[in-house]
Amino acid sequence: MSSPEDWNTKIINEFRANGGRVGGNFEGAPMVLVHHVGRKSGKHNVTPMMYLPDTDDPDTIYVFASKAGAPTNPAWYYNLTAAGSAEIELGTETLQVSVSEVTGADRDRIFGEQARRYPGFAEYEKKTAGIRTIPVLALKRS
Repeated sequence: MSSPEDWNTKIINEFRANGGRVGGNFEGAPMVLVHHVGRKSGKHNVTPMMYLPDTDDPDTIYVFASKAGAPTNPAWYYNLTAAGSAEIELGTETLQVSVSEVTGADRDRIFGEQARRYPGFAEYEKKTAGIRTIPVLALKRS
């Protein structure tokens, strides 16, 4: 079985080779590559993620710290919230973005829309019920 790093590397390479599109489980899904620095390790990381575009603001997308329904948040969530900014690859563009957490009713509305479009997110939410609320981060073009 391959490691998560190998799996991510395959998706990253496919994303870059195809102008931001990938196949397999992510066929047709909006994908972004998020660059972040480990807050403890200082290591540069690139993480592929599905995103939801903001319907009112073309400069903002939302990403979801689902970690496939694991009981803990992914490391990238802590790296991004600690830094407050990041670089992303969106399609063929590389952009600087500010990072902010979306909470309350806005978080619920945005996560609900992602779960409606991609039912796997609803499953992740069921897995984390009573354990943690899956964070939603807004990435806004700087």
